[in-house]
Amino acid sequence: MTIVQPEPGEPRRPGGPRDPGDAWVVTDDGTRYWGRFGAAGLLAVDAERGVLLQHRVSWSHFGDTWGLPGGARHEGESACDGALRESAEEAGVPAGAVRPRLISVFDVGVWTYSTLVADVVVPFEPVISDPESRELAWVPLDRVESYPLHPGFAASWPLLQSLLPVRPAVVVDAANVVGSVPDGWWRDRAGATGRLIERLEALAEGGVDATRLDLPADVWFPEFAAVVEGAAREVPDANGGPVRIVRAPGSGDDAIVDETRRLIAAGRAVTVVTSDRALRERVETLGAVCHGPSWLGVR
Repeated sequence: MTIVQPEPGEPRRPGGPRDPGDAWVVTDDGTRYWGRFGAAGLLAVDAERGVLLQHRVSWSHFGDTWGLPGGARHEGESACDGALRESAEEAGVPAGAVRPRLISVFDVGVWTYSTLVADVVVPFEPVISDPESRELAWVPLDRVESYPLHPGFAASWPLLQSLLPVRPAVVVDAANVVGSVPDGWWRDRAGATGRLIERLEALAEGGVDATRLDLPADVWFPEFAAVVEGAAREVPDANGGPVRIVRAPGSGDDAIVDETRRLIAAGRAVTVVTSDRALRERVETLGAVCHGPSWLGVR
């Protein structure tokens, strides 16, 4: 593998000098991949309009094809952050307009391309803000393959399209998880539950390895719901964070069953985190998958 700097005539980033990541990775057989630290792109999914595609200019790599807004990652930058930054630079995707759902990684050993699939939560119109774009368009799912696609995107599209209906959710039995660690939680149930929710928020924002959810791709960002009961109902609201708090009016187990039933009816693939055997039987009957508190990997 060798690193080759861009040609002098290639355009610079809109904001100024090139980043060290803006370079070609060249394999022993001469294949060139853009991005010294890998690359990332955004597949924004709008429930009404389809997916956002970029028509690449003719002088770009595989020019005059359609693909995703994206580009080289910065050193130390996560795939998620890289895809969001690049899509903002190339297509004017506003911060907070999309919610990450999954990351799929194409890995050739010396280079990776990470596709961030994200749902549009605040509708927006894309803006050409980079010289690499000829056109930006929302394309219905059933028309994507009718476009002349970038070879990399064309190869990944069948898998990505098959994953679009998949929406995992994790329901956490907060009382059971808190009670699994003897750290004095019984003196302050609400405080201990609040600390658990903070750790769940970090897990939700960082994503869950696909193998833990028994799903394809590489990383998923499930919807998290923490069911609280008793004194733990006093835990503060999440203030729009990635973990939704469900306050059980009575039995926590009944609330977990109700939440699981609601999510499954909405088409979600549900994982329930609890070590309560009776509760596990109830939610597994509904179609959920169960794991004990250690599955979360948080303490």
